Amino acid sequence: MTFGESIKTCFSKYVTFSGRAQRSEFWWWTLFTWVTSMVLSGVDSVLFGTVTTYDGGFEASTNTPILSGFFSLAILLPSISVAVRRLHDTDRSGWWYWIVLIPLIGFIVLIVFWATKGTGGPNRFGDDPLNPGAGGGRYGGEGLTASSIPSVPRD
Repeated sequence: MTFGESIKTCFSKYVTFSGRAQRSEFWWWTLFTWVTSMVLSGVDSVLFGTVTTYDGGFEASTNTPILSGFFSLAILLPSISVAVRRLHDTDRSGWWYWIVLIPLIGFIVLIVFWATKGTGGPNRFGDDPLNPGAGGGRYGGEGLTASSIPSVPRD
């Protein structure tokens, strides 16, 4: 999945918590959100920031995060959604996302989960995003049925 496809997919699945997301979709989205947040923070500093000079030449700047704040609100749900779908790709429940509430350790565990290759073939959350429709019995796809197996002429 390309960078543009990832952004388009994440916005089109704005609050879709079902299904699976491949690693490229998740990491391209993460890169997009980080870079855009940094750029908007810089724009906020230029447009809405103030610099205060104190006695002795000490200067402090303050930033009002107007643009980056609106952007953060806009990407909150799709970011959680793609994170949950990424967990689904590794055959883990979306409830694992709550581990982020454990300071430091939880986030490290999530990074490991997100970086892990997804399960090959269908799992309980849907078809493999790298090989959709590959079949596979109970977890999705059509599997091999009598109608999908070509007949072999007999002598």
